[in-house]
Amino acid sequence: MTIFRAFSRIIGGLALTGLLLPGSALAQSNQSELLPLPLDEVRMFTEALDRIRMAYVEEIDDKTLLENAIKGMLSGLDPHSAYMAGSDYDVLQETTTGEFGGLGIEVGRENGFIKVISPIDDTPADRAGIQAGDLIIQIDNRPLQTLTPEEAAQMMRGEPGTEVTVTIAREGVEPFELTIVREVIAINSVRSMMLEPGYAYLRISQFRLNTGEELETEIAEIHEEHGALKGMVLDLRNNPGGVLQSSVRVVDSFIDQGRIVYTEGRLEGNDMEFYATLNTIAPDTPLVVLINNGSASASEIVAGALQDHGRAIIMGTQSFGKGSVQTVLPLDETRAIKLTTSLYFTPEGRSIQAQGITPDIEVDDAFVTRRSRNIRQYNEADLPGRLDNGNGEEVVDSNEEMAEALISAEEVLVTDYPLNEALNVLKGINAFQPAQRNTSGSFAQRDNF
Repeated sequence: MTIFRAFSRIIGGLALTGLLLPGSALAQSNQSELLPLPLDEVRMFTEALDRIRMAYVEEIDDKTLLENAIKGMLSGLDPHSAYMAGSDYDVLQETTTGEFGGLGIEVGRENGFIKVISPIDDTPADRAGIQAGDLIIQIDNRPLQTLTPEEAAQMMRGEPGTEVTVTIAREGVEPFELTIVREVIAINSVRSMMLEPGYAYLRISQFRLNTGEELETEIAEIHEEHGALKGMVLDLRNNPGGVLQSSVRVVDSFIDQGRIVYTEGRLEGNDMEFYATLNTIAPDTPLVVLINNGSASASEIVAGALQDHGRAIIMGTQSFGKGSVQTVLPLDETRAIKLTTSLYFTPEGRSIQAQGITPDIEVDDAFVTRRSRNIRQYNEADLPGRLDNGNGEEVVDSNEEMAEALISAEEVLVTDYPLNEALNVLKGINAFQPAQRNTSGSFAQRDNF
């Protein structure tokens, strides 16, 4: 059998396998659209395949060549389509549900290098100082121009306790090396804390299968412990995305009607729509969502949906712009392809692909230092012989209390300036609600936004 006929049989087998898979979108396509092949190009391919087999410096088997050909076909489509075989199945499962030994980093491809989409919170990569936007140009002194993001990610995985050295290129500095010890990456996708009385902070680091449930549990516990809230900050910075359905459930926690997201692809089975339900745990609490360049995919679904519904104020910087959906299509029991099959759109029809979400209020990362209060400055309360407060309020020792307030504020500003600005916006929403005079002439308590 010639290599041309063998390859034709393989191509036909792969196409037929895809067509007959139950539930696959490929099963809904027309067989005639998949089977016809441009014969001249197929002959050219098989000729190249045959020459590589015969003339390559080392002997290489047909199975390896054909698998490499499939990898090449997919890597030439877009940065997110890929061929998966063997352990790659386990990697996919780990990424969405389980634990793995690695650095805790989400990567993509840019200009032949591996680009960091974001480090995952409290992982070796995060603690080592790897940042969203960094380029990984070498792993253990091996250049990465020829590797896919999946292959690079596999090189960074390994037994917990082992070391890996990555060479980082970052704008404005010379390339540098980081030697990082792998750990078991067990990700809690949601965490929370109180910023101030009445104001809660919720952080989603990645969208896993149970992220929506985790978020609902966190909010319920906050309400149980602290009562009604004046505002919440939802932090999606450096969140690389994850499971689409989890992002839908997160949005559903904040809205009770309307479309959340929809997808469009070539095949009818890839067109989906997701709508809000009445299972909404926080429909009215003022909400600010923080995003940045490391916010991608499912993060952008959440930010875009809440922005379109006018449910939240989006703050930060432009998001990453990954608006495509990947579907895993098995080829046989041990191999599959992860193929980009559709694009997703916000409720108002905005495609985020290569555009991202534009924040309502742009806030860059910054280090801010408060100026010390001049000790020669005085307030009325500091003057000797001053009158007491006319309403009977306690007189404030301005020097001492203001100094304490400044120290507290500076700690927040220096460590997380965008978060501090989000908190200020929530305070402004609550402050800008004029009190309503009731029928007795006194002022009624103001309602939350």
